Amino acid sequence: MPSNVVLVTGVGGELGGRLLVRLGNTPEFERVIGVDTRPPGKQILRRLGRAEFVRADIRNPLIARVLADARVDTVVHAATTCHPAGPARRGTLKEVNVIGTMRLLAACQRSAWVRKLVVKSTAAVYGAGPRSPAVFTEDSELIPASTSGYAKDAVEMEGYVRGLARRRPDITVTTLRSANLIGPDVDTVLSRYFALPVVPTVFGYDARIQLLHSADALAVLEKATLEDHPGVFNVGSDGVLTLSQAIRRAGRVELPVPRSVIPSVAKMLRGARVVDFSPDQVRLLNYGRVVDTSRLKQEFGYRPRWTTAAAFDDYVRGAGLRPVVDGAQLAAAAGKVVTAAATGQTR
Repeated sequence: MPSNVVLVTGVGGELGGRLLVRLGNTPEFERVIGVDTRPPGKQILRRLGRAEFVRADIRNPLIARVLADARVDTVVHAATTCHPAGPARRGTLKEVNVIGTMRLLAACQRSAWVRKLVVKSTAAVYGAGPRSPAVFTEDSELIPASTSGYAKDAVEMEGYVRGLARRRPDITVTTLRSANLIGPDVDTVLSRYFALPVVPTVFGYDARIQLLHSADALAVLEKATLEDHPGVFNVGSDGVLTLSQAIRRAGRVELPVPRSVIPSVAKMLRGARVVDFSPDQVRLLNYGRVVDTSRLKQEFGYRPRWTTAAAFDDYVRGAGLRPVVDGAQLAAAAGKVVTAAATGQTR
């Protein structure tokens, strides 16, 4: 049965806003509603087509009223945040990720109209560690890298989604576990990390990194909304880059530091409001993470247009990154980072 009325959460974000535009200009839908606590950017608002924006908080039980009044039959939950690009209040994000998801799913369960749910999740639910498999499949155990981070929120959220699927087997549920996003038009923790002139890494480690171009992420969300594809799907580009390869492609300079110093470096970067390094993200840079996308290609029917390397190169071009060549300045900057981190660690 085709969708008629679609509701998209998280449209104040880059990916959610672009999805709202794409769906709002799709003639198959009778109505497309985007909800968030903040409106999309001006460029998004100018291109909405038939879509509309409603200021609403999914943490509020009144979200059920929005679904009921509009007779929404398809919900796309794109409001979840795994790794904020910049420093953010942990409590607020957890409320949106966990409490917001609970409220939204409760509203879906009570609705007589909802028949499809699409959830943007993250491959971070698999964690990253020395005993992790070389490649994660959708059946791999979910072990977030920390017990209180953003990836743990995603594991909880997916638990609520599975609960809804058991209680309402008539609802088609699609869960998309995306690799880390990259691209010229998205602000992510990795895009900020690789833009640093001197990039700190863990001495003795060279993690394998799998990425997903934002254009492919958008295409997968759109396809899941237009078509029925029940199940869980890993979403990532073909191929991998090692961390050192990515740093060289970005024209940055790698600064290997002892593993014990990394938390202090991460704290400094958060404090300077440059990039938000959570414990989950630090472990990713230690051990890497690669997911198998066979199910995405064979069952879901989508093959990512961009490889990991091509997606990363597109980000480098779009961000206008230029090779850092001043050796003296680099040496001075590197010395300051290591000294400051080591000093902070010993206090």
